[in-house]
Amino acid sequence: MSAEDKELAALFEGLDTPGVSDAMDKLGLTGQCLGIAALDGYRKTVVGPAFTVRYVSASTPPGSVGDFIDDVAQGDVIVIDNDGRTDCTVWGDIMTQYAGARKIAATVIDGVCRDVAKALDDNYPIFSRGRFMRTGKDRVQVESVNAPVSIGTARVTARDIVVADANGVVIVPRDRAREVAAFARKIEETESQIRTHIADGMTLGDARAALGYHTLQRKS
Repeated sequence: MSAEDKELAALFEGLDTPGVSDAMDKLGLTGQCLGIAALDGYRKTVVGPAFTVRYVSASTPPGSVGDFIDDVAQGDVIVIDNDGRTDCTVWGDIMTQYAGARKIAATVIDGVCRDVAKALDDNYPIFSRGRFMRTGKDRVQVESVNAPVSIGTARVTARDIVVADANGVVIVPRDRAREVAAFARKIEETESQIRTHIADGMTLGDARAALGYHTLQRKS
């Protein structure tokens, strides 16, 4: 990753997707990936720049399905657009092993994965529409790399910041990352104060009113 990639990813350290999503709402941005779920109940949040891949139906003869991974940098999040297809996979155990060895941060798929036992055993984070055993070989092929893709209705361009955890996946536009992270931290600080107030015996309604909870996520 570049120095700027590392800097932008570090801005989201300690945050989670609900807080980032709220900040996106506050700023009038969309980026929540509908229908994309975590393979497991991950305890940590994954953050990294997007390496985008778009799959299309295979030609004759069929083209490549996974060689792009050799170009993915350590700490990147692979973001695969397979047009939401659930009839064939674009990710399996060999890809999981190789991605883990190369210290790739995670994989997000608008589609399905397979060989999930390997991903779970290796604790390699995958976020997808589900799982299915049928191979994508000869059914789909890579059409483009690091071009804009669509993941669960969210647009993703190369090097956008991906934030993913057990709640789902949020895509933060790279040029708004600093702004989104700053708002997310403000929201988290306010919610932390609310939790402190209710622990001290204040009613939830009074705590929320005192700290303006109902306007936290409202677009300015």
